[in-house]
Amino acid sequence: QVQLVESGGGLVQAGGSLKLSCAASGSTSLINIMGWYRQAPGKQRELVAEITFYGSGNYADSVKGRATISRDNAKNTVYLQMNSLKAEDTAVYYCYAQRRLQDYWGQGTQVTVSS
Repeated sequence: QVQLVESGGGLVQAGGSLKLSCAASGSTSLINIMGWYRQAPGKQRELVAEITFYGSGNYADSVKGRATISRDNAKNTVYLQMNSLKAEDTAVYYCYAQRRLQDYWGQGTQVTVSS
């Protein structure tokens, strides 16, 4: 089992920045992909960004150029730096990890962008 704990959410003004962190614990060996999804009220959960063990990143079009995902494999931690935040970035952000084709999810952290 893999446990994921997110931190770094909160209230930020439009145009501001935020950095989310997610630390994995438990059976962390062989974790391949780590990343972030988000879910806004009334909408489906959507991919924000993900990164492989070797550092290859993938971003949703809506955050390209504004988000940077990074990973510290020694700390089993993934980060999401988001800049130029917009009201439409408001959502609950969920960390996830894929290990041996099984997905694990964090509890989520609220990000609210005030316009």
